[in-house]
Amino acid sequence: MDHTHHSSDPAVAELRGGFTSTRFVLVEPSHPGNVGAAARALKTMGFSRLVLVSPRVPNVQNDPEAIAMASGADDVLASAHVVHTLADALSGVHWSVALTARLREYGPPQGAPRAAAGVAREQAAHGEIALVFGNERAGLSNEDVERCSALVHIPANPAYSSLNLAQAVQVLAYELRTAYLSTDSAASTAMQTAAQGSAAQGDPAEPRAASDEIESMFTHLESALVALEFLDPANPKKLMSRLRRLFARSGLEREEVNIVRGIAKHILQKTRHRDGDAS
Repeated sequence: MDHTHHSSDPAVAELRGGFTSTRFVLVEPSHPGNVGAAARALKTMGFSRLVLVSPRVPNVQNDPEAIAMASGADDVLASAHVVHTLADALSGVHWSVALTARLREYGPPQGAPRAAAGVAREQAAHGEIALVFGNERAGLSNEDVERCSALVHIPANPAYSSLNLAQAVQVLAYELRTAYLSTDSAASTAMQTAAQGSAAQGDPAEPRAASDEIESMFTHLESALVALEFLDPANPKKLMSRLRRLFARSGLEREEVNIVRGIAKHILQKTRHRDGDAS
């Protein structure tokens, strides 16, 4: 995926890492106008990276309605990256937040846009991050939600909480811009303290695990739990969903993912050896 987009916003120049390492992902958008309006929302806030997962209208970047609604953000619309799956859209991402219109019993931790933006500022310092939005009718599936690191819910009027897709993108883009340009936020202070502590100890921060690495870890771990007969695939009882929520709270580093996969590999080797002896 192309990571070379640049913003012309002068305020972004000193913080290019956060603005250019953040991608906005629209999953199966239905209406070309919303895609164009989302591109406009991004450009007004200094962002430029738009990813479209299986849009309903092929070649939506050249759709007249999308171009009209982009209203001058033609460059963001034209450079939108189209992929087939959310896994493709999150390739190389180490932290992602999913927008949800309703509370979820399971899934990653949930917060408000402003809190999520503070975390995003911190996470963007470690590499690629993404904000994920569902389509206009059904939103995001549970599977899509569980693939993300965190959830965000816009606390709209409960009597009329219907937000247009592009409006939701605008709200999140604004909150991220505010957080990224803030010089005295709690997130910034925490980051500086952590950096000073690491420097004092001569211990650089470990690289964060990417989304595809984390997904491979869960596949490996699930296989090991099935082999142990701890997880019954016919009656999983949300075990993997709960484990995903647990790991989402920790902000996995690449070495930690490797440790979990090493444990899973050892379990599978032991159970195969045991089953071989039993036969």
